[in-house]
Amino acid sequence: MPLPHSSPQVLSAGWKSVDPAVAGWTYVGFQVVTLAAGGSVTLPSSDQERAFVPLSGRVKATIPADADQDAGREWELGGRENVFAGLGWCLYLPCQTTVTLVALTDVEVAVAEAPATSRHAPVLVTPDDAQIELRGGGNASRQVNSLMPPAFPADRLLVVEVWTPGGNWSSFPPHKHEHDTDDGAEAELEEIYYYRLRDPENGWAVQRVYSPERNFDLTVTVRDGDILLIPWGYHTTAAIHGHDLYYLNVLAGPAPRRTLQAFQDPCLRQTQDAWPQLGLDERLPIVPRHPAEPPAQPA
Repeated sequence: MPLPHSSPQVLSAGWKSVDPAVAGWTYVGFQVVTLAAGGSVTLPSSDQERAFVPLSGRVKATIPADADQDAGREWELGGRENVFAGLGWCLYLPCQTTVTLVALTDVEVAVAEAPATSRHAPVLVTPDDAQIELRGGGNASRQVNSLMPPAFPADRLLVVEVWTPGGNWSSFPPHKHEHDTDDGAEAELEEIYYYRLRDPENGWAVQRVYSPERNFDLTVTVRDGDILLIPWGYHTTAAIHGHDLYYLNVLAGPAPRRTLQAFQDPCLRQTQDAWPQLGLDERLPIVPRHPAEPPAQPA
């Protein structure tokens, strides 16, 4: 069962969906829709903007022909066998949009949402649109695909994919998105981590969320299909040796501008000073741009 209002927590595989009532917060919603080939589901119009990220398989998204805006538009997206087979696709649909998803193959689709106060145009992001991002250094190196970064034309929703080679740290140095500050050094954002492992049966990772000012410290094993809810607190993740980790980040909050600005733990901030000398992990990138291609190379 979820912990009381607005506490960082991990929900084990088998959870159904995350919404403000479950998480005890205001903005971020998340679910994974699983359909057999030929199956379909309709998500009704609401005040939520949504992002659709196929985790496996291929799907068609269609706006009804009688819709007030974007009537009859449709998109096909996805195609990777799993999240380690290629970079993700992302379909952004604005608020007040009804959409029907039809599975072109067996498919898993992550659906992220957040309340929107303005309506933007639909956008399809493909792997060809991505810039291969390799971040960190040494055993804090990871690969990133920013599907909906701050510059993306949306209201609040931010979506990022991260791959961490086995034995490496990710989201390091630990950081938090807890307060909107006047100087722009930090933004208030609710955040989820949705985890997948290259070896879902045997792999796992370690997640820590902590807040010295709240006397709070959560250090927990996370496995394939688990989800982390972070309303506040410094956070960092470690993939165990030999087991590559993927997580999908979804963030949204009340900040007046689109930003991912984080405040790093002052006790560990200086560790990144050694990264230029250490260089990136030679295993990176570990995921190709498209399935059945060699690993993608940074631009």
